[in-house]
Amino acid sequence: MQNKNNSYQPLALISLITTDLAAITRGRGLPSNTLDSYLKRGCGWVPANSSLTPQDLIPDNNPWGSHGDLRLMPDLKSRVKVAHMPDATSPALEFIHCNLIETDGTPWRSCTRTLLANEIAYYKDKLNLNVYSAFEHEFNFKTLPQSHAIRSFSLQSQRIVGDFGNWVLDALMQAGADPEMFLPEYGKNQYEVTCKPTFGLASADRAINIREIVRDIARQMQLNVSFSPKTTPDSVSSGVHWHISLQDNDGHPVLYDENCDNNLSQLGQHWAAGVLRYLPALCALTAPTPVSYLRLQPHHWSAAYACLGFRNREAALRICPVTTFAGSSPAKQYNLEFRPMDATANPYLAVAGILMAGRLGIEQQLPLTACLDVDPEQLTQAERDHLGIRRLPSSLREALDLFKSETELVSCFPQPLLDTYFGMKEYELELTADLDDEQLCQSYSEIY
Repeated sequence: MQNKNNSYQPLALISLITTDLAAITRGRGLPSNTLDSYLKRGCGWVPANSSLTPQDLIPDNNPWGSHGDLRLMPDLKSRVKVAHMPDATSPALEFIHCNLIETDGTPWRSCTRTLLANEIAYYKDKLNLNVYSAFEHEFNFKTLPQSHAIRSFSLQSQRIVGDFGNWVLDALMQAGADPEMFLPEYGKNQYEVTCKPTFGLASADRAINIREIVRDIARQMQLNVSFSPKTTPDSVSSGVHWHISLQDNDGHPVLYDENCDNNLSQLGQHWAAGVLRYLPALCALTAPTPVSYLRLQPHHWSAAYACLGFRNREAALRICPVTTFAGSSPAKQYNLEFRPMDATANPYLAVAGILMAGRLGIEQQLPLTACLDVDPEQLTQAERDHLGIRRLPSSLREALDLFKSETELVSCFPQPLLDTYFGMKEYELELTADLDDEQLCQSYSEIY
């Protein structure tokens, strides 16, 4: 930050960051001119930090106690630097995503970034598949000037926030995140940012980059944003939609087959069947806070049932549209959208869980059922049962219990990570047990 009285510039900081199980990005700042000395050995971290709840409290029964040490090991490929910002006096935003390792250099078994990297490697090495994906993020401004004039998707809604969108997309461009779009959404004061897809771990890194850059630009412009799935009980919900396509090791898309129903290939059907099979349990990872379940309701376009739909926004897993004119290749565009996720989820953990479920579907060649192109709520219970369509959990408690009961899926996760996650979530439920819906929304809108 420039000193107003002279041209002296203080030293530049770069942060080594990790995103924890509560989806809070934390880390340590260090002089950027000392970075080289940290690239081989990282910097110190504490195991019990992984048990922090969204309320910034560590449960007494966490697996780590006061013992132990870790290292934040920077992954230089994930380095982000945003030098130009709306507040010219603000220092550059510079950080590097890190893996958590033991002090002897071995991977720490509770590191979610390592978990996702390992699952992506499994796809490549065992299934000959490469994961190509992208995140869409919705968020709300808590207050806006002239908010009474905001209309869904309107040009005026875009203009009311001034050059906020310009700065966000510019900052994402500086960060190498390939920004695609900034748009006003359906809800009052609600907006969305999308970035282009990329391969492997970089997609989840981009999800964190989007959240932190949007927050930083908003702070500099004296605006207040929230990524919480619900800011008030009657508000339109905000979600995170994850789009995935799969390619073989020669770079050919494998989800598309023009001879299959809805053009979803046999391999894609097995993958989708695995995700749907475990989807109610996966909500413990993708919709991981009590406030998440105010969003997963029928008629919210957020998904309340475990089903696959062709362009159906009430389906938890959606086959997205492709264009077939102007020389477009449907196969290259073809992707599936996972909808029951929000920004209280750690993207590394959530995506790892979805990929594990899809992988089990491929390996077990599960048949695809639970397909429809209408709102599942319009069907009778008997009709849903016939199609194999299940309701998603209605609370975090139910989701956690479902997850624990799915032993085959659970066995894919390191036990120390599960112990940490369950302990943290149990404490979070205890801390929020007495909050009504209004208080729950208020609390999480301030945290996220």
